[in-house]
Amino acid sequence: MQCGTNDCAVWYGAKGRLHDGGEDRTVKVAIQGEPGSFSHEAALKLVPGAEVVPCALSAEVFAALTSGSTAAAVIPIENSLAGSVLEHFDLLLAHDVQVERETLLRIRHNLIAISGATTGEINRVFSHPVALAQCRRFLAAHPQMEAFAAYDTAGSVKQLVQLRDRRAAAIASEAAARYYGAEILEANIEDNPENYTRFFLVRRSAEARIDPEVNKISIAFSVENRPGSLVAALTALSVLGTNLSKIESRPVHGKPWEYVFYVDCQIHSADEGQRALDALRAYCGMVKELGRYREAQSV
Repeated sequence: MQCGTNDCAVWYGAKGRLHDGGEDRTVKVAIQGEPGSFSHEAALKLVPGAEVVPCALSAEVFAALTSGSTAAAVIPIENSLAGSVLEHFDLLLAHDVQVERETLLRIRHNLIAISGATTGEINRVFSHPVALAQCRRFLAAHPQMEAFAAYDTAGSVKQLVQLRDRRAAAIASEAAARYYGAEILEANIEDNPENYTRFFLVRRSAEARIDPEVNKISIAFSVENRPGSLVAALTALSVLGTNLSKIESRPVHGKPWEYVFYVDCQIHSADEGQRALDALRAYCGMVKELGRYREAQSV
């Protein structure tokens, strides 16, 4: 869902405040990564004015959500160039949570350094491995810059500002540069401008709401290991006229060569989503709805 301020206000009230049983409080949203990260930016896009709670690990994000420490979580689920964030599929399946909305964020990478540094001085560049991979052409054009993998894009900016090293730089967002008081030396250095990440807004299942304009459903399911079982399950969706827009498989932990399949389907109503779930249950040993929501649109 492409979420503007008015759209979010329908769900959360103005400026990221949640109206819950007469209580008016600021929404806490967990993310993986440091302030100024792309996840931080996506969280504020989905819930303007939210109190963003940074977590070091994705498992900590889900722990914060399921324990009630935060009202929601925002997680990246897929990048248009790098593909799916597989760990997040496993965490969605393992926890009693639902996807409530999604949004797309255009990913723009920048070479960032401390104030006063110049591009010619930089000999070390730090960032998340995915960000480094998406800036290969820039790094190849600057062979004096040695790339080092770090845990987070914004975290790389945080560290270089703390070290005050003029010869080090980070690859991260404009928001990260602003947040930590660093300087953008080179803007938009990504190899491909068609670089988007899809983010989910996730809430505890008992509290998640279904958008009245729902047109997408995410489902996890497993089938018996016998000929034709997966085809039969997908055919059941096809018979309903449900359009399968994505399928991903993940191994079942502790059961070698068995898999859970994750699918996204375009639907016309919440009821059609329920019919898709019912159709799969006739052929699958496990079916879990991950969420019904409005599909995000590119801008």
